[in-house]
Amino acid sequence: MKTEAGFLESPWIRRMNLVFVMTLGLIASGAAGVLPGAAGARAGSALPSASAFAPDRGKLKITVGGREVGTEEYDIAASNGGWVARGNTEIKSAQGTTHVTGTLSMNADGTPVRYEWSTQGAKKASAVVGFNGMTVTSELQMENAKPFVQQFTFTSPRIAVLDNNLYHQYAVLARLYDWDKKGAQTFPVLVPQELTPGSATVESLGRQDFGDGSAEELRVKTEDNEIDVFVDGPRLVRIIVPSANAQIVRE
Repeated sequence: MKTEAGFLESPWIRRMNLVFVMTLGLIASGAAGVLPGAAGARAGSALPSASAFAPDRGKLKITVGGREVGTEEYDIAASNGGWVARGNTEIKSAQGTTHVTGTLSMNADGTPVRYEWSTQGAKKASAVVGFNGMTVTSELQMENAKPFVQQFTFTSPRIAVLDNNLYHQYAVLARLYDWDKKGAQTFPVLVPQELTPGSATVESLGRQDFGDGSAEELRVKTEDNEIDVFVDGPRLVRIIVPSANAQIVRE
């Protein structure tokens, strides 16, 4: 499928398979191997409270089939009574290097207010996404093209933004999850670069031991994929997509 942004053709996006299609589509096919061990975590950290946000800054290594294909640097910080999550990703492939940036402004409870993204590589595109309650308006700008405006209506204003190649946004999703309530919780989801709405069900699997530490595991399920997200307090530790042999680990 040709996306509105013209960035990648993939039937996965049509089925709401979230972010990993972009990484996989940018590297050579047939990658194989064992996923490397998880990044270290501080054992015994307390669970985040419901809807609790906290600052976090870090760098993530993106691997597929055990091979490094990119990195992301991100920062989640308090701003004007709310929160801002910023990410900058570099993906390398045989076609060259692609840079992706995203800035998400949120209210204190994590509901999105404004999102801006841009991609630079073989093709360039950018957009501004505005959130007004349950209504979302995206204005996409591509080179040598008129702006493309699209509007979506969701069933809740607590929308999770999970954009292509900006994996720190799973740390935001972990903050939207109610850790006191636990159980399966469903969130409306927007993938801005693909102009794709959908939903994801998130459930805590408890604290898991690995290597030299442990972390809380969240399983994120979409229509046809499962993504395992590991957090240690406010820190995003790693993300694993078993079906794609992909892993994103904190450095």
